[in-house]
Amino acid sequence: MDAQGRGRAGDIDPADQWVLNPHTGEYELRLTPSAPQSGIPGPRRSAPSPNRVGAPAGRTATPVAPGRAVPPPRRRRGAPPEEPLPGRRGRRPVKQKSKAKKALLWTGGTMAFVLVAAAGGGYLYIRHLNGNITSVSDDGASTGGFQSDKAINILLIGTDKRTGAGNESYGDKNSVGHADTTILLHVSKDRTNATALSIPRDLIVDVPDCETKQEDGSTKVIPGTDDVRFNTSLGQDERTPSCTVRTVTELTGIQADNFMVADFNAVKTLTTAVGGVEICLAKDIDDEDSKLKLSKGTHTISGEQALAFVRTRHSVGFGGDLSRITLQQQFLSALMRKLKSNDTLTNPTKMIKLAEAGTKALTVDSNLDSIGKLKDLGLELGKLNVKNLTFTTVPVVDNPTEKVKATVVLNNATAPTVFDMIKNDVSFTEVKKKASASKNAEAAEEAARLKGTKSAASEVRVRILNGGAAAGSAQAELEYLQNEEGVLKSENAGNADAALSRTTLEYAPDQADQARRLAAVLGLSGAQLKPGKSVTNSQGLPTMTLTLGKDFKGAGVSFTTATKAPEGVQQSTADKVECAK
Repeated sequence: MDAQGRGRAGDIDPADQWVLNPHTGEYELRLTPSAPQSGIPGPRRSAPSPNRVGAPAGRTATPVAPGRAVPPPRRRRGAPPEEPLPGRRGRRPVKQKSKAKKALLWTGGTMAFVLVAAAGGGYLYIRHLNGNITSVSDDGASTGGFQSDKAINILLIGTDKRTGAGNESYGDKNSVGHADTTILLHVSKDRTNATALSIPRDLIVDVPDCETKQEDGSTKVIPGTDDVRFNTSLGQDERTPSCTVRTVTELTGIQADNFMVADFNAVKTLTTAVGGVEICLAKDIDDEDSKLKLSKGTHTISGEQALAFVRTRHSVGFGGDLSRITLQQQFLSALMRKLKSNDTLTNPTKMIKLAEAGTKALTVDSNLDSIGKLKDLGLELGKLNVKNLTFTTVPVVDNPTEKVKATVVLNNATAPTVFDMIKNDVSFTEVKKKASASKNAEAAEEAARLKGTKSAASEVRVRILNGGAAAGSAQAELEYLQNEEGVLKSENAGNADAALSRTTLEYAPDQADQARRLAAVLGLSGAQLKPGKSVTNSQGLPTMTLTLGKDFKGAGVSFTTATKAPEGVQQSTADKVECAK
């Protein structure tokens, strides 16, 4: 049993036992002679020994008697001699890696977001941390897991379940655990930016039917309900996190790759692990409900005080859930900055505590149920710069059906644009992108397709195919083009042979002026214009082919994706310090 397993192993700090192996570039556990080992017999031969990191399967490490030195790892035949470990008095120091690489070794590159960061950072002792993780089935609600070559969408769910020491004193101690705080974290495909979209718990939504896996292996369909608060997507009627995932997909059109769930303990343990988080108040706060009492100015909070801070709503803003969301975003930004700081990255003790706290605080989906998987996710998210992490909230308005305002509904004027920006991987911050010469040439070629003369709408001849849009879309678009845009030489040609994720317009070279006109009418990009060949329509005349893909939003709706958030949409970035008002 190693020092971590026994707690402190005397007065030895567990972090001091991790040393950098100059040949592998990774930290390894080295037990010093001053750390006497347990005389308990070693494990069975089929289990790896916890006394030796990386011991081959089927072999056990011999227990070390008190006072005996632990021999160094054997050197493979032909390998160069191992250099002395850094920091030993009287020995030649080993060349240190850069701070950036050293931070990556310690954290697994995971400091991109609060819970993800904490969990992924602890892959230094995998066997131990794997046992901390709790996982539940995603019930087929997610994409099946993130992929390194695609944009990433992680649903983070904070429940109001009062489990854990001292938490029963907060509000309803019998709560089943609703989706009290929900954030959809989108990380761009190129990892240059991310958007954290908060979903108000009091937003009125339709919760769809949810197929869930039971403990006995059977499945049960929990009936959906319409026009209910979003927070009932979890806990209510025995709904599982996969039900919340399905609700978010139906609400936003964005399907999560993975999900993570945390209760009250997560805030307390994570803030304690990093030594507290610095927050700023623009006024004094004395909230009886959350039990938070702080004066105006900056404070370092952790544990119970940190939990009280994120639960506060009556003493900030307008006193409602939307004000609390803003406060939580400020808190998460502060925690992000602390996690990214050198004070955390270069402190082994904090990193080990953070790994322990993060893995114990989380419940993850079955596609993310090991430290190895969390590490891989963390390496992707760790590429993100906090200045390009934008916090925003689903645009909402007061529920018009209520006299006493208690719930909110989608702001249909701005919410669809926010959802589309995330679906189309558009950054909410200005990010300088590095483009290769080939990418620049491709972009120039696509832009050139839109330049040139345009024929009259009455001269545009096009047939419309449904290639993945909702049933009836081709006919609806046909009627729009004929009745609203004067594109009379158009026809519905039925369904395409295969589904497309993106709408395309194929045309022959001598139809380029017609293609440019139709692109202007529909808001098609140069990338959606596909030079090729024409086909013969029902009248025997050459015609272009418009294939409606899964991105089709409705007849007359432009295909142009917004490049910035609509006016009035609340947003902030994680690198900025903001004071709660």
